[in-house]
Amino acid sequence: MLRCAIAATLLVATALPASAQILRPFTAQTLRGELVVTQPPEVLLNRQPARLAPGARIRGADNLLLMSGAVAGQRLLVHYTLDLSGHLLNVWVLTPDELARQPWPTTPQQAAAWAFDPSSQTWSKP
Repeated sequence: MLRCAIAATLLVATALPASAQILRPFTAQTLRGELVVTQPPEVLLNRQPARLAPGARIRGADNLLLMSGAVAGQRLLVHYTLDLSGHLLNVWVLTPDELARQPWPTTPQQAAAWAFDPSSQTWSKP
């Protein structure tokens, strides 16, 4: 019985780091930018005033949800999507691996002109 408990503990301990390496699936509508939460729901997106949508989700580099007030004043490099009103709906704080994926569009015009490969999560310019 003790051997089973030790084996189970080792299995869980080795599986946890592997689960942290899972790629987060971004869509072709996902843009890259710099986010500063000023006074929630007010933010600066690429140094321009913007607003978080009702029900907006901010995920940290560990993919856990963050409260907007907890990151107020911090400069964050993020991927984000917008709702139909142009408000920030989904925000992901980038990991170093995600940040290294270049190029990544920063405007809807770039996203419309470039090609996105969802399986490799990469963009290519024409």
